[in-house]
Amino acid sequence: MEQPTLTPDKVFVRDLADGQAVDTVFVVKERTRRTKRNGEPFLKLQLGDVTGQVEAVVWDSVEEIEPAAAPGALVRVSGSFSVDQRYGSCLTVRSLRAAEDHEYELADLEEGPPRSVEQMAADLRDLIATMQEPHLRALLERCFAEGSEIWERWSRAPAAKRYHQAYRHGLLEHCLSVAQGVSALSATFPGIDRAVAVAGALLHDIGKIESYEQVGGAIELSDAGKLQGEIALGYYLVRRMIEDMPGFPPDIAQALLHIILSHHGQLEHGSPVVPCTREATLVHMVDNLGGKLGSFDRIEKTLGDGERWSGFDRALSSSAYFASRQAA
Repeated sequence: MEQPTLTPDKVFVRDLADGQAVDTVFVVKERTRRTKRNGEPFLKLQLGDVTGQVEAVVWDSVEEIEPAAAPGALVRVSGSFSVDQRYGSCLTVRSLRAAEDHEYELADLEEGPPRSVEQMAADLRDLIATMQEPHLRALLERCFAEGSEIWERWSRAPAAKRYHQAYRHGLLEHCLSVAQGVSALSATFPGIDRAVAVAGALLHDIGKIESYEQVGGAIELSDAGKLQGEIALGYYLVRRMIEDMPGFPPDIAQALLHIILSHHGQLEHGSPVVPCTREATLVHMVDNLGGKLGSFDRIEKTLGDGERWSGFDRALSSSAYFASRQAA
């Protein structure tokens, strides 16, 4: 896997060691203002780069530092990194300011898909062109028409806040790979309506264009995302488009909307219904697989030279092993 380009003074998150002095550029992922027991404020930050994220704390000069530490900002941070057996790792910030252009390489700080947006867009349109069901093909062509509002938002959006493809254009990458997998598998198992399954795969996460907001390198849930959830937002968005298309077959609409509503697979994972059709089951399984494999990509970037095992990862519920990585 291609490694980040080093800038002269860049220290990556994955390389931080206990007791290390730090003076480098990070992206502010999250910022929370809290209060000490004596009533004075302090800041909890989450700082990141292309190799991972680190918790940070600002005890002093809070009023001066807080405006510069807005989520999404590129900041130069100096301080010390420590690992506590009880509280874990933390970067204690002594100073923080806006980074200057010559102090960083953007590729060191923000992730992106391995394929170009132009190539993914071409692959998407090639896949849509294979759709034999005319109503679904028309729906997809309308939804992803070049220059349309939905296409502009969908093609730029992240696929997640943290665990997989959590970067610009990640949603396009994720949905396209899920749809390509569904397309291939639909020919393997009998009884699957390929057109419904592929359309559902492309549209299953469309609610994320309304539930996520991206500012620079920070990804946050929108008010709508917190109050309604991406599944409900996606369901109503697609249902409204279908209702604006006279003659759209009700049975196909129901099959497609069921995929969107059930793609998380379980009620406790946020789906209002569980998959009840072959097509919905296939999309859920491939969607889950895509997220898991995307987590391996994320995890590998955090490993140092020669490391083949990661620590425990919540998305995988285990550690990850990379046999192809050579020992140092």
